[in-house]
Amino acid sequence: MAALDTLETLWRLAGLPAEGLAPVQLPGRDPVFPSSFPVGLAAQVTTAAAALAACELAHLRGTPRQQVTVQARQAAIECTGWFLLDGKEPEYWDPITGLYETADGHVRIHANFAHHRDGALRLLGLDVAHASRDTVQQALRGWRAIDFETAAAARGLVVTALRSFAQWDGSPQGRAVAAQPVMTFTRLDDAPPLALPALDAAARPLSGVRVLDLTRILAGPMGGRALASHGADVMLVNSPTLPNIGAIVDTSRGKRSALVDLDTAAGRDALWSLVDGAHVFSQGYRPGSLAAKGFSPRALAARRPGLVMVSLSAYGTKGPWAGRRGFDSLLQTAMGFNHAEGEAAGDGKPRAMPMQILDQATGFLMAFGAAAALWRQQSEGGSWLVEVSLAQTAQWLRGLGRVDDGLACPRPDVNACLQDYPCGYGALRALPPAAELARTPAGYVRASVPPGTDAPSW
Repeated sequence: MAALDTLETLWRLAGLPAEGLAPVQLPGRDPVFPSSFPVGLAAQVTTAAAALAACELAHLRGTPRQQVTVQARQAAIECTGWFLLDGKEPEYWDPITGLYETADGHVRIHANFAHHRDGALRLLGLDVAHASRDTVQQALRGWRAIDFETAAAARGLVVTALRSFAQWDGSPQGRAVAAQPVMTFTRLDDAPPLALPALDAAARPLSGVRVLDLTRILAGPMGGRALASHGADVMLVNSPTLPNIGAIVDTSRGKRSALVDLDTAAGRDALWSLVDGAHVFSQGYRPGSLAAKGFSPRALAARRPGLVMVSLSAYGTKGPWAGRRGFDSLLQTAMGFNHAEGEAAGDGKPRAMPMQILDQATGFLMAFGAAAALWRQQSEGGSWLVEVSLAQTAQWLRGLGRVDDGLACPRPDVNACLQDYPCGYGALRALPPAAELARTPAGYVRASVPPGTDAPSW
């Protein structure tokens, strides 16, 4: 599918003006990485959508439109999320994380958080302190794949069985996801437009926009980082009691970083105070988690009329898996992508895509949704809810078609693209934004800093 046609479809879904697409250029095409899926196209279009929507909001605030160029290869490279800290490669995966054979197929275990790892090991009857991949594999040979997936889900763990596309499409959750668009925009009320300062031609597109970023793993933090790269004032809000992953070093570029404990009255008061000055509230917790603490979309809109809320989930808001935890690698396994890549390779061995494109593309869709909903808010008023999920992004990626001989494409030298960035964690070399803006280049004004570096106040 042509890149511009794909972008235009997203643009129309968001209700943005057609003339806003005029200044975009999308050079390059797949394959750009070894995959039978158009990962370059997905990266290019979502990156461009986020940048272009930010520029369209700036145009509404008084600036001329500007040229936006996104090359497929550079967008895909940015979506690898690769970085070096103090010269060392990031450690993405716990040793137990990965794909295993079962009595009748395969399952993927996500064990990057200790409580998920230990829960899966206990479910298998293993000694947490001495388990290894070999002992996990031996134990799983006594399980059917779907049985282990179901038992793990009942315990709040993150495990999925390997499926083909046909098997996923025939499942209740597969049908629920297929019936939904890639993202949804819902106007919640008739609030007046929130005040935003006018911009001059030199101002970055999202200058003056305040974003609360209550996301933790990869897709959500990527969305907040994309907004920061175009000038938004992004406040990353972490819990002092929840673990993070190493990628926070990279995804925190451009953001302030505060700690707020929503299990305390003082923490909830602090977050409400931040909401009072925010334009965007982005969250990636499991469905219902923040609502249980008082921060539902309706409650947020009542407190801050005109707020744009962006909500991320793993499997969407409909279907029997709507409340399940999930990560990119697990959805690739459950939804048929690993199986399809193995078939394309000719050996039938399940194979992951060359980057966590579901996370990355969803992150850029979150940034696109935030900027587009802000445009709607400024144009027609209302409080807005934008909903995205990894599963809906995956379904959208499937709809982009396949790449003949894509697996024969050599992997680009990602290290050659790294640049030095200021960082509160150490010496950071990371990838620059792929979106090229003619007048106001994308970039990060603030250094990546550890959680709690900043006070929870604007």
